[in-house]
Amino acid sequence: MSDERIDPMNLTAQLHYSAAGNPPSTLPESAISNAYPGLEFDIRNIWRRLLVGIELHEADNYVVSADAGHERLVGRRLLTVADHDVIGGLVGPTRPGAGSGPLTTPTNPDGVTMLEWSNSLADVLARHVGQAVPCLFTSGPAPNPVGKPAKLPDPGFEVVELEVRPLFATSAETGDPLAVIAEEMAGPGDLTRGLCSPWQNDYRECACYYWAASRPDYVNVEDTAAGTTTGNHWFAKDREPRVYVLDNRFDSRLVSYDDLFQDWQGRLRFIVGGDDAPEHLDPEADGR
Repeated sequence: MSDERIDPMNLTAQLHYSAAGNPPSTLPESAISNAYPGLEFDIRNIWRRLLVGIELHEADNYVVSADAGHERLVGRRLLTVADHDVIGGLVGPTRPGAGSGPLTTPTNPDGVTMLEWSNSLADVLARHVGQAVPCLFTSGPAPNPVGKPAKLPDPGFEVVELEVRPLFATSAETGDPLAVIAEEMAGPGDLTRGLCSPWQNDYRECACYYWAASRPDYVNVEDTAAGTTTGNHWFAKDREPRVYVLDNRFDSRLVSYDDLFQDWQGRLRFIVGGDDAPEHLDPEADGR
């Protein structure tokens, strides 16, 4: 049997490679639409510079800055890229029991919203890297959402050809794409620029009932005779009584924001196998 190590060579294999010691949450496939669980970084930021010459807002179809030659696009809204819509209509009931219809407001009379970038631009990235594609913008600044025109040409809109950047860096030796985000797409610090500072704010709020948290939530769980479970909130200051305290951000039974700011390393408990690690337990307590 050969002793040669098997190395992941193609891009798919590299992206799915799990390094020794890394938890599953470090893999790209574990990302939810806007950020990694626990907010290690905001994955939306990789789309901001997809189009050469402009920078988009990570959570809006709004142009925040532009390179020389495209300064006029700052403050405008991007509506389509290579005939792919980046906005969609808002539809739903306007009052209880009513049927669905367009959801409009005085500041959003067209009733539209920006579509999440990884959904609206995935096909563009797959098909048009390195190509100049037609991009439809409003013809002037648009602080509020704007819908697509009924037909073109329209004096309220302008089509501009922009090149699509590659998402991944390229190997200087082989020319093949690497499982590394290209620096032109996201430079140092870009992926974390929108996160909370200090980090304890989002870390405390992102629990399992909110979205997939990478920190413990419901711990020391045991089955009961009634077929339910009992256990502790990870932030509970005391483990008895064993009850899950719903977090309303103010309950004094739970570790607060100030507690985490001042002494997170002393307040947070290690969890092993779903239970408090032994060093945090009373050695006389039933072997737990």
